Amino acid sequence: MPVMTWTITPEPFDSPVAAALWRAYYTEVSDRWYLLHQGRRTDPGELERGVTAESGAELAPPDGQLLVARYDGEPAGSAGVRLLDATTGELKRVFLREGMRGRGGAALLVAAAEGAARALGARHLVLDTRSDLAEARALYARLGYSETAPYNDNPYAEHWFRKSLDDDQERDGQERDDQERPDRVN
Repeated sequence: MPVMTWTITPEPFDSPVAAALWRAYYTEVSDRWYLLHQGRRTDPGELERGVTAESGAELAPPDGQLLVARYDGEPAGSAGVRLLDATTGELKRVFLREGMRGRGGAALLVAAAEGAARALGARHLVLDTRSDLAEARALYARLGYSETAPYNDNPYAEHWFRKSLDDDQERDGQERDDQERPDRVN
């Protein structure tokens, strides 16, 4: 059986791949909200307005970065970061297509986004999400994000998370130090 692999690379926010993943993400989160609150899927016209209203330009360099995850070469998901200020990044649009979930890609995407945020100068990341996106909240908690006070006025957000990226760098440095010193017991 062939080995399937994940690759995560920067992607222009306005590429066809990015647009297709944005549409899939927006469709899923919009439909989930409408099904929960109004018992219906998103109206096609409303869906189109929502998809086109957000270009994703905030995820473009020099103050942002969009990443695309590919599983065995096929676009499977995306995540983005943007700077809110000189040391604060915001994690955006973390998404994996339904058939790609459960294969470790989400954690890899978030780790890559954290690396991109560090490269932009962020020392911590924030994000917002909804209560019905329980899988996302569980992922963020598992990856070291802690619930925090609201940092924005997003009308759909019900949970806000924060993570220090400095802690990761210190831990990663300690792990490298432990691995490089044979006298240490791991």
